[in-house]
Amino acid sequence: MAEPTLLAPFQDPKLVAHYTDGPLRFVPAVAALHRMAGILLAERAPADARVLVLGAGGGMELKALADAQPGWRFTGVDPAAAMLDVAKQTLGPLAARVQFVEGYIDDAPEVPFDAALCLLTLHFLDAAERLRTLREIHRRLSPDAPFVAAHSSFPQGDARSRWLSRYAAFAVASGVDPAIAENARKAVDAHLNMLAPEADEALLREAGFGAIQMFYAAFTWRGWVGYA
Repeated sequence: MAEPTLLAPFQDPKLVAHYTDGPLRFVPAVAALHRMAGILLAERAPADARVLVLGAGGGMELKALADAQPGWRFTGVDPAAAMLDVAKQTLGPLAARVQFVEGYIDDAPEVPFDAALCLLTLHFLDAAERLRTLREIHRRLSPDAPFVAAHSSFPQGDARSRWLSRYAAFAVASGVDPAIAENARKAVDAHLNMLAPEADEALLREAGFGAIQMFYAAFTWRGWVGYA
């Protein structure tokens, strides 16, 4: 489970109100990431799929999936009530197709989901908790169901500082004030549990997912699809 200090920004009403600005400026091609995730899930999920979305606060990915797949229904899980409120606002009438759960993966229903998604979330968890969370996602999926994950994941060691500088530089190029981008870089460096892509992929395998493929790589971000 994520540390309370890491969740604090997601419980501040002023910061939460502007949450969706962040991914658009800090995550390259985030709208395309949502579309790609939907395409990958739809390759195996049925037209009436039940989809688990972990880290659903804000609702951006929920809305993208709901718009693309009118027959899908969702369970959206997030530990921050304020972020779930933003998700409901983002979704508007589409929120009727979502069961919102305030909590963590252990609070998600233990039913067989047809697909699962976890975007911009797992980097809040250390390796042990990340593996446990992935196993719990896997346990809630039907056999062969698709799972898409994307989060901060880039080479560590001597290369870490250079990649973090690129993370900040992309934000500045996207219109973020340089001082804010630098503060974000420092916060990410100090608080997020970032792994190298090969370590992230190994955790997916250890959790039970197979046929894992990376489909998204953008500066400090990576995304994978795997199957239960």
